[in-house]
Amino acid sequence: MKPQDLKPRTKEFALRIIRMYSKLPKNDTVAQVLGKQVLRSGTSVGANYREASRGRSKAEFISKIGDCLKEIEETEYWLELLVDSGCVPAAPMADLLDETRQLIAIFTTIDKKSKGNI
Repeated sequence: MKPQDLKPRTKEFALRIIRMYSKLPKNDTVAQVLGKQVLRSGTSVGANYREASRGRSKAEFISKIGDCLKEIEETEYWLELLVDSGCVPAAPMADLLDETRQLIAIFTTIDKKSKGNI
Protein backbone atom coordinates (compact mmCIF):
# COMPACT_ATOMS: atom_id res chain seq x y z
CA MET A 1 0.00 0.00 0.00
CA LYS A 2 1.31 3.43 -0.94
CA PRO A 3 1.09 6.23 1.66
CA GLN A 4 -1.21 8.28 -0.59
CA ASP A 5 -3.67 5.35 -0.66
CA LEU A 6 -4.36 5.84 3.04
CA LYS A 7 -5.73 9.35 2.53
CA PRO A 8 -8.84 8.26 0.59
CA ARG A 9 -9.15 5.08 2.64
CA THR A 10 -9.22 6.93 5.97
CA LYS A 11 -11.62 9.49 4.51
CA GLU A 12 -13.97 6.73 3.35
CA PHE A 13 -13.65 5.16 6.80
CA ALA A 14 -14.71 8.47 8.37
CA LEU A 15 -17.69 8.67 6.02
CA ARG A 16 -18.70 5.13 6.99
CA ILE A 17 -18.51 6.11 10.66
CA ILE A 18 -20.68 9.17 9.98
CA ARG A 19 -23.28 7.06 8.16
CA MET A 20 -23.27 4.49 10.96
CA TYR A 21 -23.76 7.20 13.58
CA SER A 22 -26.63 8.77 11.65
CA LYS A 23 -28.47 5.41 11.72
CA LEU A 24 -28.25 4.97 15.49
CA PRO A 25 -31.56 5.28 17.36
CA LYS A 26 -32.02 8.89 18.42
CA ASN A 27 -34.03 7.96 21.52
CA ASP A 28 -31.42 5.51 22.89
CA THR A 29 -29.16 7.47 25.24
CA VAL A 30 -26.49 4.76 25.44
CA ALA A 31 -26.34 4.40 21.65
CA GLN A 32 -26.01 8.17 21.26
CA VAL A 33 -23.26 8.52 23.88
CA LEU A 34 -21.26 5.62 22.45
CA GLY A 35 -21.99 6.83 18.92
CA LYS A 36 -20.63 10.30 19.63
CA GLN A 37 -17.45 8.78 20.99
CA VAL A 38 -16.93 6.62 17.90
CA LEU A 39 -17.82 9.59 15.70
CA ARG A 40 -15.05 11.66 17.29
CA SER A 41 -12.35 8.99 17.24
CA GLY A 42 -13.27 7.45 13.89
CA THR A 43 -13.29 10.72 12.00
CA SER A 44 -10.03 11.93 13.52
CA VAL A 45 -7.94 9.07 12.10
CA GLY A 46 -7.83 10.56 8.61
CA ALA A 47 -7.21 14.07 9.88
CA ASN A 48 -4.27 12.86 11.94
CA TYR A 49 -2.91 10.88 9.01
CA ARG A 50 -3.02 13.97 6.80
CA GLU A 51 -1.12 15.87 9.47
CA ALA A 52 1.43 13.03 9.67
CA SER A 53 1.96 13.09 5.92
CA ARG A 54 2.77 16.80 6.15
CA GLY A 55 5.07 16.35 9.14
CA ARG A 56 8.08 18.63 9.21
CA SER A 57 10.29 16.02 10.83
CA LYS A 58 10.55 12.28 11.39
CA ALA A 59 9.68 12.83 15.06
CA GLU A 60 6.53 14.75 14.13
CA PHE A 61 5.54 12.02 11.64
CA ILE A 62 6.00 9.31 14.27
CA SER A 63 4.01 11.31 16.82
CA LYS A 64 1.07 11.79 14.43
CA ILE A 65 1.13 8.14 13.35
CA GLY A 66 0.94 7.32 17.05
CA ASP A 67 -2.13 9.56 17.26
CA CYS A 68 -3.68 7.70 14.31
CA LEU A 69 -3.06 4.39 16.02
CA LYS A 70 -4.49 5.65 19.30
CA GLU A 71 -7.65 6.93 17.61
CA ILE A 72 -8.27 3.84 15.48
CA GLU A 73 -7.82 1.57 18.50
CA GLU A 74 -10.25 3.76 20.46
CA THR A 75 -12.69 3.50 17.57
CA GLU A 76 -12.50 -0.28 17.73
CA TYR A 77 -13.32 -0.12 21.44
CA TRP A 78 -16.42 2.07 20.95
CA LEU A 79 -17.65 -0.06 18.04
CA GLU A 80 -17.26 -3.19 20.14
CA LEU A 81 -19.22 -1.55 22.96
CA LEU A 82 -22.02 -0.63 20.56
CA VAL A 83 -22.29 -4.29 19.56
CA ASP A 84 -21.65 -5.87 22.95
CA SER A 85 -24.17 -3.60 24.69
CA GLY A 86 -26.86 -4.61 22.21
CA CYS A 87 -27.27 -1.11 20.78
CA VAL A 88 -26.39 -2.38 17.30
CA PRO A 89 -26.61 -5.94 15.94
CA ALA A 90 -23.24 -7.56 15.23
CA ALA A 91 -23.91 -8.43 11.58
CA PRO A 92 -24.22 -4.87 10.22
CA MET A 93 -21.08 -3.84 12.11
CA ALA A 94 -18.90 -6.74 10.91
CA ASP A 95 -17.51 -4.97 7.82
CA LEU A 96 -16.85 -1.74 9.70
CA LEU A 97 -15.08 -3.60 12.50
CA ASP A 98 -13.05 -5.52 9.92
CA GLU A 99 -11.92 -2.29 8.27
CA THR A 100 -11.10 -0.87 11.70
CA ARG A 101 -8.89 -3.86 12.46
CA GLN A 102 -7.19 -3.65 9.07
CA LEU A 103 -6.39 0.01 9.72
CA ILE A 104 -5.03 -0.90 13.16
CA ALA A 105 -2.70 -3.41 11.50
CA ILE A 106 -1.59 -0.87 8.88
CA PHE A 107 -0.90 1.90 11.40
CA THR A 108 0.86 -0.54 13.73
CA THR A 109 3.17 -1.53 10.87
CA ILE A 110 3.84 2.10 9.91
CA ASP A 111 4.52 2.96 13.55
CA LYS A 112 6.97 0.08 14.05
CA LYS A 113 8.80 0.67 10.77
CA SER A 114 9.06 4.41 11.40
CA LYS A 115 10.49 3.90 14.86
CA GLY A 116 12.88 1.29 13.51
CA ASN A 117 14.31 3.76 11.02
CA ILE A 118 15.42 6.29 13.64
